[in-house]
Amino acid sequence: MNRKQKFEAFLRSGPGSGYIPFHPILMHFAARFNNKTYGEFASDYKILVECNIRALDYFDLDWVELISDPYRETSAFGAAVEYMPEGVPKCLQILVKSLDDVNALKNPDVYKSVRTLDRIQGALLYRKLLNDTVPVFGWIEGPLAEACDLAGVSEMLMRLMVDPDFSNRLMDKCMATAREFARAQIEAGCDVIGIGDAICSQIDPEQYNTYVKHRHLELVNFIHSIGGRVKLHICGNITHLLPAIKDLGVDILDIDWQVDFGEAHRIIGDNAFICGNINPVKIQNATEEEIEAVTHKLVKAEKDRRFICSGGCEITVNTPAVNLLAMKKALQSS
Repeated sequence: MNRKQKFEAFLRSGPGSGYIPFHPILMHFAARFNNKTYGEFASDYKILVECNIRALDYFDLDWVELISDPYRETSAFGAAVEYMPEGVPKCLQILVKSLDDVNALKNPDVYKSVRTLDRIQGALLYRKLLNDTVPVFGWIEGPLAEACDLAGVSEMLMRLMVDPDFSNRLMDKCMATAREFARAQIEAGCDVIGIGDAICSQIDPEQYNTYVKHRHLELVNFIHSIGGRVKLHICGNITHLLPAIKDLGVDILDIDWQVDFGEAHRIIGDNAFICGNINPVKIQNATEEEIEAVTHKLVKAEKDRRFICSGGCEITVNTPAVNLLAMKKALQSS
């Protein structure tokens, strides 16, 4: 079976086959590994695809992604974005400062905005080069993350506490674009859509249940309805949100290194495959032998559960390539 067939069979049958997918999140690392800058990686789909396919082959990964930075949709809404040679692109302006700004905000055409179109073109290029043999993961910003990109993190978190009208209207605008961007990527060849809503780890369960959960559920149901699968990625410690996340229906749930795997499985059960969660700092700084041992230990604990092996979050740019190879070696020998 090719990678896509193995992945689909894994999602259908669950643990027990001996196959454990391996896919650390690669962005700046993938660019540097292919002698490109992060700016080139984030701004040109051809370079992003080239870098990810090289990493796919070299590290024997199980899927490829289109993730690069949080500002694809923000740029489409009209914000200026500056590419940094060796850093995450920088958003240069706050577009939304008042309810009038929210009401005036127009949902963009994702096929006409340069940065959203670039990601769609990346999906098309993967389809052409990989001939539908490797799972392709697209990416959208979750409603709270995108609202923070548009209004500013501190301002948006304050609005959640004091201005529900502003908060709901802005997130509804974000939802409309998220749906269209997800649809465009699936139609271009993506098998799975990642929903990135990192800021959710910073809110309490009451705020999540009030403002975000029903929107996450709507996105999950929408993506499923048009033939895609869903991965939810929230950076940081989400232990307090797991009871709410449990019934969203996501196919894959990323957990960061701060979340205890056993506790996550206890709460989530068989409702999702859990992906993670070795500390990326450890992956960067430990020796090859130490990383192999850490991965062995994780696999031994999780191999009979719904488990995908990865770092807790993005692999850092300075991670030695041999350490990722050590993770793969441990998976193959476990």
